Amino acid sequence: MRAFEYLEPATLAEASALLHRCGGRASVLAGGTDLLVQIKESHRQPSHVINIKKIPGMDVLAFNPADGLRIGALVTTREVETSYAVRRHYASLAKAVTDFASIQVRNRATVVGNVCRASPSADSLAPLITDHASVHLYGLQGSRSIPVEDFVTGAGKTALAPDELVSHITIPAPAQHTGKVYIKHGRRMQMELATVGVAVSITVDRGHCTDVGIVLAAVGPTPIRARHAEAVLRHRPVTDALALQAAHAAMEDARPISDVRASAEYRREMVGVLTRRAIAQALEIL
Repeated sequence: MRAFEYLEPATLAEASALLHRCGGRASVLAGGTDLLVQIKESHRQPSHVINIKKIPGMDVLAFNPADGLRIGALVTTREVETSYAVRRHYASLAKAVTDFASIQVRNRATVVGNVCRASPSADSLAPLITDHASVHLYGLQGSRSIPVEDFVTGAGKTALAPDELVSHITIPAPAQHTGKVYIKHGRRMQMELATVGVAVSITVDRGHCTDVGIVLAAVGPTPIRARHAEAVLRHRPVTDALALQAAHAAMEDARPISDVRASAEYRREMVGVLTRRAIAQALEIL
């Protein structure tokens, strides 16, 4: 393990200034469940580690019906998993973090950290995208926000500038008559990366789909918005036949690869199976 300098800023402004000074060679420490392992195994060799745990307000998890949900950068996946508001209004996100790693890791790992890791199989990304979540960034030029869908730019890559860090995530309040489901498929549900993941959020009014989001995980370098599948469902009465048609469209939207966990062909087939299943489950809980 390479030696690094350890820093503890007291404000977002100080943290941003330190990131700028380090010129892209620093890593931000929140939960540290990925970072510390990667440093130990020399997969990452930062010159500085910037611990943000002493910055006030970064541990806020709050919901209100008008503004929706706020998840601070220090909020753990376990806090989100056990939150009544999250389980009540953002069921797909609650399911995703429940399936995430072990309970020991969930008590340390943060949702923001999982987003910033930008892994193609990250459990939190697909439901956050279907829920229209945004990440809020702070840098030397001030604050800005960007949809999670646009924040992840590639495998392990994000839209963060060298002097920026994520302060929090916000998710709008859900519409009425909306069902949200996340299904993770793998050899086991926890302590395992997703082989395929599907998140669905569907709003139905008088039997017709008025809004829908379908996002696929682990079948492309970034989470994939299954726009053709969404178009099949939008503004139409949802039937079993239409759900099957949407599942076939999602299979065409997927861009899977073959690796040690599954072949591309298997992943594509499972996209169809899980999309149809997720739509059915979302309709059941409306």
